[in-house]
Amino acid sequence: MPDTKACAALFLALAILPFSVALNMPTALLAQGQVNCKNPQTQTEMTICAGLDYKAADVELNRAYKSAMVVMKDMDAHLPPKLKGAVKTLRAAQRAWILYRDKACEAHGFMARGGSMESMLVGHCLAELTRKRTRGLKDLAKGLAN
Repeated sequence: MPDTKACAALFLALAILPFSVALNMPTALLAQGQVNCKNPQTQTEMTICAGLDYKAADVELNRAYKSAMVVMKDMDAHLPPKLKGAVKTLRAAQRAWILYRDKACEAHGFMARGGSMESMLVGHCLAELTRKRTRGLKDLAKGLAN
């Protein structure tokens, strides 16, 4: 009679194997330079490209936030104590915006909840909202710097 614990372990290993391979596939494709984000052909490639787009947008957002923060610090430095608060306000606004963005994009993903498109939809949403916020931060810094 076969050992039930050994059978259960083998069954579990065989059940999760496809998922572990699938989770590592995007990294392997990227490492091999096989993803053409100008013309993605598969859902996996589209999802990878959405993630890369978001990462690039996030880099720009961080630059814009740092620039806006420099302007806000300068503003606080020139205000009387009772009127200071630009840095604190921008920091609080950014933290609130991040929570909003993440939840709004999670909700956007429900259009394909549980499907292979869900991650791509979330990634596109994150990238788009991040670009919009970046423009807003740049406008804020430019407007305050005048």
